[in-house]
Amino acid sequence: MAERSTATSSSQRPASAQHATDPDSQEAASSAAEEASGATTTPSSPPELHSGHRLAKRYRLEECITRLDGFSSWRAVDEKLRRAVGIHLLPATHERARAVLSAARSTALLGDLRFVQVLDAVEENGLVHVIHEWLPDAVPLSTVLHSGPLDAHEAYALATQISQALSAAHRKDLAHLRLTPATVLRTGSCQFRIRGLAVDAALRGISSPDPQRADTEAIGALLYAALTQRWPYGEGAYGLNGVAGLSKGARDSPATPEQVRAGIHRGLSELAMRALDNNGATAASQEPPFTTPQELSEALAALPRIPPPDPTPNGITGYQHTTFQRGTLAAGRKPPATPARPAPTPPAPPALPGRTGTALKWGVSALLIAALGLGSWQLADALLKGDPPSEPAPPAAPPAQAEDPPAAGPVPVQSISEFDPEGTGSGQNPEDAPQAIDDDPATAWSTKNYYGPSFGNLKDGLGLILDLGEPQPVSGITVEALGSTSVEFRAASAETTSMPSGLDDFASIDEGTGESLTLQAEEPIETQFVLVWLTELPQGNDGNYRGRITDITVTR
Repeated sequence: MAERSTATSSSQRPASAQHATDPDSQEAASSAAEEASGATTTPSSPPELHSGHRLAKRYRLEECITRLDGFSSWRAVDEKLRRAVGIHLLPATHERARAVLSAARSTALLGDLRFVQVLDAVEENGLVHVIHEWLPDAVPLSTVLHSGPLDAHEAYALATQISQALSAAHRKDLAHLRLTPATVLRTGSCQFRIRGLAVDAALRGISSPDPQRADTEAIGALLYAALTQRWPYGEGAYGLNGVAGLSKGARDSPATPEQVRAGIHRGLSELAMRALDNNGATAASQEPPFTTPQELSEALAALPRIPPPDPTPNGITGYQHTTFQRGTLAAGRKPPATPARPAPTPPAPPALPGRTGTALKWGVSALLIAALGLGSWQLADALLKGDPPSEPAPPAAPPAQAEDPPAAGPVPVQSISEFDPEGTGSGQNPEDAPQAIDDDPATAWSTKNYYGPSFGNLKDGLGLILDLGEPQPVSGITVEALGSTSVEFRAASAETTSMPSGLDDFASIDEGTGESLTLQAEEPIETQFVLVWLTELPQGNDGNYRGRITDITVTR
């Protein structure tokens, strides 16, 4: 999942960070004073930037993620290395430009892979831009917690990795000061990375008289949220509900994780409260509060090993659902019939006693000898008469071999072009259409921005036509998009050999909505022209609607 940056209000920050010097409040007070004296000011603002704008003849802006306080953050493409990157932009005349450059360059020198890496930080053409890694598959912790708290094993891994990373950063005189569930990314099971070290705070003008204590408290808040799915302050944040204090007016003394949720690991609960230490939050503990990430890291290392949770039955190899679990009995259906066991062979009758039994034995033996003699005589008589042996039946003719169907797999696309029958002007982005079939997830064809759903009520849809060169069997398509997009799979008839010009020239085959779609025909069809028709576009953070297709594959 792509990264997202969010602004944090002072009520959502840990208590130590709330005491930090925040130039935003100073600017507001200064502005009010100037208005009272009749003075006027002109706030600094970045130049007009838009999707498609290029920086340093290398970085193409794709999507604006944040526009706040005189700076903006973008998802972009490094056209030289053909990879996605993130970019922070602000005017060189901005009062925080020097601090941002200094923080970015110091962070780049740290080179700790537990942090999202700063790749470049330069001033050019009146703009300061900071280039950083973009992790498309990483998921912010705030999004992870929407589905539930972490188990104790993963919460321990989260707190350990973050405390160790921040300990290393503080040894280089670097602090984060804006550590939140939105700036911690899960890159895999029990694997986390931190973005925005020093840079996020510099962009927003955040500072603290005790940066180590501020970061330690932030780690405690993250551990608390990971264990309880709650934000440890009265005000909720990052999609999490807040936690009321233990007593009236005790906003900074939240209930312990064990009081919020049953089954919480006691050791982790106590460490979270010792890291928070908000005005007596650790009153129930006899241990002193943590003041540095290093102290928290050492306490975590001293805990007994926390094993991962037991796998669910569905994850155990060889596990078989019972009839009831498969839904057979629950659905009112009869269970499958059990094959009948063969009936046991009745025991032989007991032998007859005395002379009667002996006479019977001799009689049976005589009959057997007579039968064998008769059979031997008949066999000899047949051989003497010279009956010819029976001839074997001629071998059956081999069945006719059916012609092999074409092998399944991707169908080569000869060309791709925009299809906008209701469009005017130069179209959407026709020069980028080939990027939808280049097998590179970092590149994409995109539509223009529309200021409302349903293409701003300007048209019914638009899309891309894929020319396969000649009529070929097609069974389906896969479409990869950025953002949940509604797509129809359409195809021209097999007799169509020239580029269609109208929507009615394509028959609708299948449709769906999502970011990764597989659309299938009920039976393979034969066509030369496949239409990927977009009917609804996702909404971006700027409120506009825009479609972006990174990859299309046609399969036979």
